[in-house]
Amino acid sequence: MKILANDGISQSGISALESSGFEVLTTTVAQEQLVNFINENGIVGLLVRSATKVRKDVIDNCPTLKLIGRGGVGMDNIDVEYAKEKGLHVINTPAASSESVAELVFAHLFGGVRFLYDANRNMPLDGDSKFKQLKKSYAGGIELRGKTLGIIGFGRIGRATAKVALGVGMKVIYFDPFIESASVEVPFFDGQSVTFDFKSMSKEDVLKISDFITLHVPAQKEYVIGKKEFELMKSGVGIVNAARGGVLDEVALVDALENNKVTFAGLDVFESEPNPEIKILMHPNISLTPHIGAATGEAQNRIGSELAEQIIRLLK
Repeated sequence: MKILANDGISQSGISALESSGFEVLTTTVAQEQLVNFINENGIVGLLVRSATKVRKDVIDNCPTLKLIGRGGVGMDNIDVEYAKEKGLHVINTPAASSESVAELVFAHLFGGVRFLYDANRNMPLDGDSKFKQLKKSYAGGIELRGKTLGIIGFGRIGRATAKVALGVGMKVIYFDPFIESASVEVPFFDGQSVTFDFKSMSKEDVLKISDFITLHVPAQKEYVIGKKEFELMKSGVGIVNAARGGVLDEVALVDALENNKVTFAGLDVFESEPNPEIKILMHPNISLTPHIGAATGEAQNRIGSELAEQIIRLLK
């Protein structure tokens, strides 16, 4: 049986599948050629990440397909319910990349409070001639310790982000309409752990109280953070979106940055991805990464292994 990992898969996943008798193809097939490739090669399992879309046309026109797998959490690029109605298995790896995304959130936060997003642009240009001026302009940093992090969405990634925040010494609050209360266990290197209990606050209170805000919600039909939400925030807030493009209104964000309502933003995802707006890319107060939340070696190994385990269980 052939598996097409169209957006790639780790070697650990390939090895596990091959040892169970599957043939794994890692050719990256263009979206418009996907149906033909699947049919010509008798593909039974299609694995994707965020790039490849598996809509009704693929599901209807690929009779050999038995399984669709998403290497990651969100499955908004797959017509999940329709695929299930047609008898296909649909799988994902919701826990595999949580820690990687959480660490990226804090890469943006640490970089934000110490102006690394701007210093890394200007030091190569002017570091040799304007060192003292740059030193002065970046001397007003603040510490994360003791500040309040507001988490919008308290699923696996939201809770993983809370663990890092608690380890840093931040106060954590959250809003999630589906999770009224939650416990977060913070493990340490020596086997000790501390458990913290939380209750969801209102979205408005989280926005008003937080020094920093991070989004961890699935794709939405409407903005989770827009003009109205920015108006509720503290002046000088920092915000990070490593969830999905389109949950944060980028036009409202730029306005909030220009008005100094928001000090900095960290974006890993974009409304017009994979072609982010130039105004976003060029803004001096936005820290940028190209949708790499789950792109660590450790996360990709976990994703590959989890996908392989599920495929073997379902198709063998």
